[in-house]
Amino acid sequence: MSIEFLLTTLVIVITPGTGVLYTLAAGLSRGGRAGVVAASGCTLGIVPHMAAAVTGLATLLHTSAVAFQVIKYAGVAYLLYMAWSTLRERGGLSVERDTAPRPALRVIADGVLINILNPKLSIFFFAFLPQFVSTGEPAALARMLELGAVFMALTFVVFAGYGLFAAAVRNHVISRPKVLTWMRRGFGAAFVAMGAKLALTDQ
Repeated sequence: MSIEFLLTTLVIVITPGTGVLYTLAAGLSRGGRAGVVAASGCTLGIVPHMAAAVTGLATLLHTSAVAFQVIKYAGVAYLLYMAWSTLRERGGLSVERDTAPRPALRVIADGVLINILNPKLSIFFFAFLPQFVSTGEPAALARMLELGAVFMALTFVVFAGYGLFAAAVRNHVISRPKVLTWMRRGFGAAFVAMGAKLALTDQ
């Protein structure tokens, strides 16, 4: 395991994206446990992309405009739905003091969907992992699976950290109505912005 791979992975994982945003929202709305559960869902959402890259299916997304566009716009629609849920103060993104617990499976499912509906993640794996696997390596498949597992582990640790941090400042946010209002608007706007960015991306 090269230090270059670990550092590159850490930078990529720490950089805020839809998964980080969802985990922060979960931690703020439901507390530390929900933040960790959300991190688990986002991490599991990586599995299909890693499998696609390892089996070569990512090539289809890279070469087929139709497949890429279908998945891309499904992702855009879901991000807009998340924004609407946030602004309407519904679902798992409402931040209130006495919010009832959400089923863990629902939190995980939302996290998985957020990452599955992002075709760029498959292409990222397709371009990223091979750089750290030697040409002609006899156990290339096992090596890619190992690197993918490390990527997932770091993703979970970092995302869980984001969720726990959000939970730690939750009471401070809830006790300030104006801050709470702007937080909701900020999350909603961020989901819309990420949806727009995804809609404008090309293969």
